[in-house]
Amino acid sequence: MSLCRVILDGREERYMNNEHEQFISGEDEELKRIRQKMLRDLTEKRQSMSGTEPFHVTDADFDKIVQENPIALIDFWASWCGPCKALAPVIEELAKEYVGKIFVGKLNVDENPGTAERFQVYSIPTVIVMKNGKEADRIVGLYARNYIENVLKKHME
Repeated sequence: MSLCRVILDGREERYMNNEHEQFISGEDEELKRIRQKMLRDLTEKRQSMSGTEPFHVTDADFDKIVQENPIALIDFWASWCGPCKALAPVIEELAKEYVGKIFVGKLNVDENPGTAERFQVYSIPTVIVMKNGKEADRIVGLYARNYIENVLKKHME
């Protein structure tokens, strides 16, 4: 086995190449597992709280969230959008009413342009119903709660 020389703060340290690589790859897998568990726990805790508000979804966690939740309702919005502000109370009510049954989230398109672009969200508000990780339905514009709820219920059966 060859040795790897590393000089830190003027001190020389030697590692066996093979052992060092095994340590790094094992650590990466463990960190990945811990990160996934923490995200899952945080999502479950957030959704199980009484008075639940919609979860703030980001580009970084969107795929994980929609894969882990059989049905997810995601509101694509922006802070400057009047119709988005009008829709916000409806999304909050749905999050409270369907806690533990579906995942309800909000994705700010200004802060998370990657997901908005990937799903071709060109007009907001846009509400996308994700089922088993895939887009099942889309509502573009401001609609009444009963319309959104009917679209959602159709995918819950």
